[in-house]
Amino acid sequence: MKPLKLLSISTLALFSTHAFANDLPNLSSSHFHSCLTNLKSTPAFRSVAHTLEQYRPAEPDPTVIRSLNYQPEFKKDPWDYHASLVDSERVTDGLRAKAQMADTLRRIEAQYGVKAEHVLGVWGVESNFGQTLGKKDLFTSLATLSCFDRRQSYFRGEYANALKIVQNGDIRREDMTGSWAGAFGQTQFMPSTFLRLAVDFDGDGRKDLVNSKADALASTANFLAKSGYRQGEPWGYEVRLNGYSGTSGRTNKKSIDYWRNMGLTLPDGRPLPYDMASAGLLLPAGRHGPAFLVGKNFDAFYSYNASESYALAIAHLSTLLETGNTNTSFATPWPTDDAGIGRYEAKQIQQALINHGYDIGAVDGIIGDGTRRAIMDYQRKMGVPADGRAGQKFHRLIMSNQAQSSYQPNYQPVQQNYQAPQPVYQNPSIQISRGQLHHNNTHTNGNHRPVMLRRVQNADGSISYIPE
Repeated sequence: MKPLKLLSISTLALFSTHAFANDLPNLSSSHFHSCLTNLKSTPAFRSVAHTLEQYRPAEPDPTVIRSLNYQPEFKKDPWDYHASLVDSERVTDGLRAKAQMADTLRRIEAQYGVKAEHVLGVWGVESNFGQTLGKKDLFTSLATLSCFDRRQSYFRGEYANALKIVQNGDIRREDMTGSWAGAFGQTQFMPSTFLRLAVDFDGDGRKDLVNSKADALASTANFLAKSGYRQGEPWGYEVRLNGYSGTSGRTNKKSIDYWRNMGLTLPDGRPLPYDMASAGLLLPAGRHGPAFLVGKNFDAFYSYNASESYALAIAHLSTLLETGNTNTSFATPWPTDDAGIGRYEAKQIQQALINHGYDIGAVDGIIGDGTRRAIMDYQRKMGVPADGRAGQKFHRLIMSNQAQSSYQPNYQPVQQNYQAPQPVYQNPSIQISRGQLHHNNTHTNGNHRPVMLRRVQNADGSISYIPE
């Protein structure tokens, strides 16, 4: 059921809670409890029947069924997907995490043969280095999914496995929270994956992928090692096609000599290195966008979550963490005149929309369908094509209008306790110094009428001002 892994925190972060329809399915409580009672007597649950009863959910959660059947309203282009997962803020957070976990990562690399930055790449994409673990109660979510709608057989297995984890004493009941689909922990393992591959790396007798970063990172390395990872090889690298128009595809692997003979080079023109036994040509946006030769270690990333875009995000982030470069652009730009935005720009857009009176929820840097609908309405009012997309063009448009109304965003691009050697985020339409906050309680809206604002702290620690 690898496609379900796509619905862990890393991918759900691309949609806000406001992306979903308002209508919730009506789930029968009596059916729910009858289902759980019947489950206790099935072979998969007999060994955990007491634990199921001990932590039996009181009611089903209809929001997880809504999530199961959610279909996004808007198409996400590869440059938008990538920008939302790999931005300067995530690189900055990753460099700090790399320094903090340096000794543990060295020991993990020595034991499992997986490069430290490759483990960090998974950690960063899956949970933003432990900052976003998910808040859904796993027992309630998995019990609901076990009794309603489709794929009940799969979710029943995951529910039984989740109960085993707590029964075994690895993770406390109160720490069993995560995504609606059951992924949890620092690197978002499904319960079945936990039972197969989780390790106790800190030596405390428990495999705690929630509270122990060492256990989580070592378990991730173990996963990659068991997925065909090759020690000493890169995941791949960006290349220049130089007119090549032949076959491509991640799984269509050829020798490096083959690609050299086809005229491919590194982006700066240097010849391809002989550091992979074979590689496939990945063209995520076609022949006019960035091109990559990817090897077996890229395939290991792919096995973590069956999506090439996801694997490329891990790969690119790992390279940036290895080089210490916060410039997230590829050598060949994406084939668009309206590139994607990172979370900092997304927060600016969200705060600007709120300042214009749109009810889109929290300023979290997640462009969901609710924010996109607000963007469409704003675009119509501005007389521009209403595609609902939060790209660079819309960012410039709304920030330019905000500047005209004396508005400035009231949050910081990175956490206050991190002192970067130089500013990471720059935008031509607005300048914000690190640590700058504005405490005025009035601003003007688009019609230059005073608006009373209420100061609130967002889940990520940033500050927003919401119209009263």
